[in-house]
Amino acid sequence: MSEAVARAASTGPGLLASLAPLLRTWLPRQRWFAGKGRPVSGFSLVAATDLLPPGGRLALLHLLVRAHQPEQRGDCYQLLIGAREALPPRLAPALIGQVRQGPLAGRTVYDAVYDPRPAEVLLEALRSRARVGWLRFERDPGHGIAPDLAPRVVGAEQSNSSVVYGDTLILKLLRRVAPGIHPDLELPLALAREGCARVPAPTGWIRAELGAEPYVLGVLQPYLPGAGDGWERALRGLAEGADFTPEARELGRATAEVHTALARALPTVTLGPARLEPLLTGMRARLDAAVRAVPALRPHAPGLRAAFDALAGHCAAGHTWTAQRIHGDLHLGQCLRAASGAWSLIDFEGEPAKSLAERRMPQPVARDVAGMLRSFDYAAHSARPPAPGTWATDCRAAYCAGYAEAAGHDPRADAVLLRAYETDKAVYEVVYEARHRPEWLPVPLAAAHRLATAPS
Repeated sequence: MSEAVARAASTGPGLLASLAPLLRTWLPRQRWFAGKGRPVSGFSLVAATDLLPPGGRLALLHLLVRAHQPEQRGDCYQLLIGAREALPPRLAPALIGQVRQGPLAGRTVYDAVYDPRPAEVLLEALRSRARVGWLRFERDPGHGIAPDLAPRVVGAEQSNSSVVYGDTLILKLLRRVAPGIHPDLELPLALAREGCARVPAPTGWIRAELGAEPYVLGVLQPYLPGAGDGWERALRGLAEGADFTPEARELGRATAEVHTALARALPTVTLGPARLEPLLTGMRARLDAAVRAVPALRPHAPGLRAAFDALAGHCAAGHTWTAQRIHGDLHLGQCLRAASGAWSLIDFEGEPAKSLAERRMPQPVARDVAGMLRSFDYAAHSARPPAPGTWATDCRAAYCAGYAEAAGHDPRADAVLLRAYETDKAVYEVVYEARHRPEWLPVPLAAAHRLATAPS
């Protein structure tokens, strides 16, 4: 069935046709475009809304556009398109191109996220709880938004775009979007209700009311000025010869506090044979695919498969585990340390390549713990000069010890479960590095060797 189109009258049916030749070139170059390596065969318009009155010197359009690629329907992307008669030099990096036909003919279009004026429009809409076409700008009644906060775009983005307002608030605009409940809004709201201070509580959010399930498009949260992420702090500590284990211990405590609050706020399930089998099937399938894609992994495959077999054997012997909502993509870069020394966890959207339904599935907390343990390995490899040989091992131990202090149980106590999840993560890393960063491949291969030879 064809997708219904929500369109403001002023955008007209010729809008997408006029933009398509420019988007075909521009979109695949964006860091947040998920379909790299495959040509874009066409576009379809999901929704189009004027955010400024048409006919002015600056046109501002909010678009949801589906990019079609061979053998798949394609992903839907959120685009904020600005149109001017001439582009100021400061906006040159945001250039998309000049439109030759349609309602924007003769104008230059660009990614308006980089323009302060459109960023101000978004914040004012959130402040006033505006309803613009199919867009709903909402905020927590208990959190006011001050006017006249100067915006600036955050440069180091991967799967989304963020704008900071006056070092007070940060708006994350989701780029690849889908209808349904989004964990990057759902989980911080749930944690706020539990009073968990480890995660900034959402101040506002943007949704598109299209059909039975809305699209979550953006989340506004408090900005932590002067905060540095865990990756930066770990590398700085390594460069300065500082001991990072106290920080790792506090990170473990922060993770455990978030997990405990999520288990209170949202339902948990028991992971027995019926629920574990699909997880194990996925782990084994990913290992088989990785061995085919990266021959260097083949010598380790039997030992890695043994990690999954051991978990299956535990389950067959009657062991069960608790599964709950978790972060889903936890690593050092997803943790912020404020000037006060307190650690926060951010970016709860999970792995962007997975569907919303997959990201919202309950999982054992061991999956988050495994992600952080792998992150220590990566930090040790990235350090210049090289990290001491025991640095990653010491940080891993400190992190788990801190987790145990806050949660009352040490993730290392269930070594079979933790090994299976760390193995699955390392297998994913092997494929990723082989495809995108071959020079990094030795990092997950070394982990694969360690995990494959670990005692059962």
